[in-house]
Amino acid sequence: MQENIIIAASETQSHRCSMVQPTWQQQLSHAIRDPQALCERLGLSSDWLAGAQAGHDLFDVCVPEAYLNRIAYADIDDPLLRQVLPLGEEALTPHGYVVDPLEEADHRPAKGLIHKYAGRVLLIASPNCAINCRYCFRRHFPYSDNSPSRTQWQEALDYLRSDTTIHEAILSGGDPLAASDRQLAWLVEQLESIPHLKRLRIHTRLPVVIPDRVDDALLGWLASTRLQKVVVLHINHANEVDQAVVDACARLKQTGATLLNQSVLLRDVNDTAATLANLSERLFEAGILPYYLHVLDPVQGAAHFDVPDEEARELVAQLRDHLPGFLMPRLVREIPGRGSKTPL
Repeated sequence: MQENIIIAASETQSHRCSMVQPTWQQQLSHAIRDPQALCERLGLSSDWLAGAQAGHDLFDVCVPEAYLNRIAYADIDDPLLRQVLPLGEEALTPHGYVVDPLEEADHRPAKGLIHKYAGRVLLIASPNCAINCRYCFRRHFPYSDNSPSRTQWQEALDYLRSDTTIHEAILSGGDPLAASDRQLAWLVEQLESIPHLKRLRIHTRLPVVIPDRVDDALLGWLASTRLQKVVVLHINHANEVDQAVVDACARLKQTGATLLNQSVLLRDVNDTAATLANLSERLFEAGILPYYLHVLDPVQGAAHFDVPDEEARELVAQLRDHLPGFLMPRLVREIPGRGSKTPL
């Protein structure tokens, strides 16, 4: 009898261990990084494999399970799938599509730092992403030259200290939240020691791709900083916002952070007024305000996502008929050399 009790207790403990949710790091390490595995996991015809392999050869596949679970099985038209599935079209090189569409190479005064706009700078806090979006404007970015060690960060931090007109630091990447919380806490501590810095902005897709990234460690350093906090998420379609994302956003808001969203207007993903309206409504339900709707940056490999400016303007005009002003994202293009985003 005692032996049976011991065996039963052991089985119960084993079952509980098997039910433990993997950490965000474990989820990221088990992301699909092979085009054949992606096609098989989602039940796609082998007809798509050659194009997926060709696109993967140019820009690696990376899709975690938490995001895969929101993609419809065997549906090649799924709007989330279109964002992550490599295609043969990525090998095309139409005129005007380049490796550095925003000319960021001209605005890097220190390793890991980009300074294009007055009053704010961008820091490449991590070279890694949790997901490789096929339209990414930094898909060709030289991250190996812009991934500072703690010692090398001092040049960028000295640059910030020397310019008292800079009031905002933007953590970007890659995805800044792909860095460890220990590293991020250290970097934010350095930033908040600079008296003229007022705001910390974090541009991230990780709370959407792997909602478990919003854990106690992240919330701890984010809540404790004296800097005003803005978290800018990247969500392109309402189907990306499941309950886990809603819960992650609620945890972020408890730190005092303002949540905004930037979308990219993408062919066959969100290029209808109804889709964009649903997105804005879903964002607001999750406590996120629509901020920007970007037209596609002309990066080499992403031309098949392009929506012409006139069509984009018409979509936004239709959207205005269906949404209150506070749910209307601003349609913008980033033009190299301009002092800010350019409204269309």
